[in-house]
Amino acid sequence: MQWWYAAASLAALMLALGLVYVPLGDYMARMFTTDKDWRVEKVIYKLIGVNPARQQSWRGYLRAVLAFSSVGMLLLYAMQRCQQWLPFSLGHGPVSPWVAFNTAASYVGNTNWQAYSPEQTMGFTVQMAGLAVQSFVSVAAGLAVAIALVRGLAARRTKDIGNFWVDLIRTNIRLLLPLAMVATIGLIIGGVVQNFTGFTQITTIAGGTQAIPGGPVASQEAIKMLGTNGGGFFNANSAHPLENPTPMTNMFQSYLLLVVPFALPRTFGKMVDDHRLGDVVAATMGILFVAAYWGLTAAELAGGVMEGKEQRFGIIGSVVFTAATTGTTGGAINSNLDSFTPLGGLVAMLHMILGEVTPGGIGSGLYTILILMVIAVFLTGLLVGRTPVLLGKRLGPTELKLAGLGILIVPMVALFGMAISLAIPPVRTELLTQAMGNSGTHGVSEMLYAFYSAAVNNGSAFSGFNADTPWLNTVLGLMILLGRFLVIAIVLALAGAFAAQDKAPRGVGELPLRRPQFIGLLTTLILFIGVPTFFAILTAGPLAEGLR
Repeated sequence: MQWWYAAASLAALMLALGLVYVPLGDYMARMFTTDKDWRVEKVIYKLIGVNPARQQSWRGYLRAVLAFSSVGMLLLYAMQRCQQWLPFSLGHGPVSPWVAFNTAASYVGNTNWQAYSPEQTMGFTVQMAGLAVQSFVSVAAGLAVAIALVRGLAARRTKDIGNFWVDLIRTNIRLLLPLAMVATIGLIIGGVVQNFTGFTQITTIAGGTQAIPGGPVASQEAIKMLGTNGGGFFNANSAHPLENPTPMTNMFQSYLLLVVPFALPRTFGKMVDDHRLGDVVAATMGILFVAAYWGLTAAELAGGVMEGKEQRFGIIGSVVFTAATTGTTGGAINSNLDSFTPLGGLVAMLHMILGEVTPGGIGSGLYTILILMVIAVFLTGLLVGRTPVLLGKRLGPTELKLAGLGILIVPMVALFGMAISLAIPPVRTELLTQAMGNSGTHGVSEMLYAFYSAAVNNGSAFSGFNADTPWLNTVLGLMILLGRFLVIAIVLALAGAFAAQDKAPRGVGELPLRRPQFIGLLTTLILFIGVPTFFAILTAGPLAEGLR
């Protein structure tokens, strides 16, 4: 019966995603290609002094991304440190400098890792004007970078790849805000809290007292899920009954995580005038997601354990949400991954490692799989003895070097951050005695998951790991920034390299990429790159625990 429920849940989710694949994907393509600005956009351009008709080179685009993100990070850090003077602070004092840095880096890096208890640390102003705002603009920046890469593939002999400020503002005004409003209404109807009451003291049945937190939860929950962000309004995140009250809201939130990333391949196909290649990208994403979903389902149903899972969701509801959040950069959780079976935890961890393409975060998933496609086309060209060409663009040394660096950044950041932490004796002692919630192989799994989650900009956690120490707040924050912005720099450089090329006529020297064989090749390459990179260290954690 459970297997039928799992199949029905997956089918319903895929059907709902399929219904909006074409209209949403085409809408985003029009949004980024039209030369017409809305009136409100023109007002914003005037206020910030931007000429929307002026194009940027990849270096100019990168400078704009870094400048915007740096200012946002400084503002968010300052808001946290000055929280006691802000309205609706709920009596909370200033956030510690270590947590404030980690949180600012996390939200600007679209990771939303939380080393604190939100309802006990952040007032409404910081939650709404700080965290929720960054949940909009950081994901918009990632989508803008992906669109710049697509423009580079579609362009001919130019150094221009678009205007970051135009892409940023259009993404927020035309896409994220309207969808978030609709999602907020849906969540409120489903029972998610939306108020400004703060804490309400109640008397329990047993005669005791309890403080029930309130707040503008639904509005933050909407962009948290829609933007593949993940930061919870409450410490229990989407396991909290006021944040995710029913099985229906659980499925709705899982859908919100996946809807835009799964529609972006259609946007890519539309912008490069090759719908079939966009469908190849979507199919690859879908195959990997379904495989991870069935792996999680098999592991958790074999264990049959409800520990760490909410009764209102059950095993399948927990698996659906976990597959969605580890397959995107959405760090939200509705169950305690620390309580999953060892093999279930292993599948979740592997899915997170591959999560930038299954389907990945908004923007980051698309540009990551396009980098992998560059490598796949190059390797295929070597195998069949033909010049590697992607959409009329020849893949030379520059493009291959950039693509290679693009896939090496995340594992290098994750493994280096973990290695240096374990190499310093006081820090290693801190990790083993304070951070790990469990000893042995399970504790190692907690630590591995935390470092991977930061580097890949996911933000979810095994829940048993305590990262609220000065060292971990600093190191994980730096890892988040490096994992995000080093990759963005490489993606924009690749966009510039493609844009500078002329575009050969379709079919000249180009491999047949629009066939099931290439989907199989691309899927195999993603697994071949992602799994072996981390396999050695995974044997010390979840795999060792699962084989005991």
